[in-house]
Amino acid sequence: MTAAIGINIRRRRAPGEVQGNDLQLPRLQEGARPQHLIMNLFGDYWWGRAEHLPSAALVALVGEFDISSTSARAALSRLGRRGLLTSSKVGRSTFYGPSPRTEAAMRQGAERVFSFAVADPAPWDGTWLVVTFSVPEEQRDVRHALRMRLRWLGFGALYDGVWVSPRAGAAATAAAIRDCGVREASLFRATSLCSGGESGLGRDPLSAWNLGEVRQAYDDFIARFEPVYERVVSGEIRAGEALIERTAVTDTWRLFPAVDPDLPAEILPDGWPRQHAYEIFSQLYDSLGPLAEARFRQVVSRYAPDLAGLARHLTTPARMQPGGGPATIAPPAQLQPAGGLVSWEGVTAG
Repeated sequence: MTAAIGINIRRRRAPGEVQGNDLQLPRLQEGARPQHLIMNLFGDYWWGRAEHLPSAALVALVGEFDISSTSARAALSRLGRRGLLTSSKVGRSTFYGPSPRTEAAMRQGAERVFSFAVADPAPWDGTWLVVTFSVPEEQRDVRHALRMRLRWLGFGALYDGVWVSPRAGAAATAAAIRDCGVREASLFRATSLCSGGESGLGRDPLSAWNLGEVRQAYDDFIARFEPVYERVVSGEIRAGEALIERTAVTDTWRLFPAVDPDLPAEILPDGWPRQHAYEIFSQLYDSLGPLAEARFRQVVSRYAPDLAGLARHLTTPARMQPGGGPATIAPPAQLQPAGGLVSWEGVTAG
């Protein structure tokens, strides 16, 4: 199996913020967390389906990533207890599918991940959305939850309790503050008088992010996945590897919205690599889709032949739709992946 990769980004601390709150994403590591992987597979190939998949098929799919059946079954059980999956029985067999609240969360997350870094035709107006808040020390869990929500929306900590974003929407930000139960907060738009450090009046809003480390993360992403795309173009990747690599590129890309606020091009350094990284992600995700779907179907067909043909992959344009994907999915065209494989029944795992 190919190593799944993560990105290590240390967010720059605001003055007075303790080191324990740094954002530290996982380093390069072998394998993947079973619970996370199961939810990714549902999102990528079982989008919008009401039918449950047999636990044996899910265990086998996770096994494609070198995760043991014991770990996979334990992950399914935990996901069920957490309410993220619902289960059903047919005879002695157990079947699983995402719960309604899980589907809603997956749709929201997919829309954010797949629309991230897509060129915005509207020029930046030069204003920053600013959030100031105060949370009592005894409510550290509330403070942590709000910080995580703000990061996901594209905010950075300029100072402790002062967060800024050039792109975040006011409605979504206000909803996040309410959802976290924070009452002592203000939300407003402002124009910085400290850009470039020319005024000597404090920190440029850009200093809320360590751009050097974000750039390095993009460079690492490009170095890891550009060669994979070149192999796809040359027809060197087969179905088993396609399933693994498509999951790896998606799992890595979904980290970027939390560390890169999608800063406007007008204020970024020259040669910023975000757009090139996005092109690699979208091209790889789309081009690996048919083969990865074929492998998914092949594995499921061993346990539920009647369900295997329902699996569908989506492309990045479809995942960018409001809600993270279409409510219904049309039947696919005949599968014609690279390497001359034309049906999922006879596909070579590779």
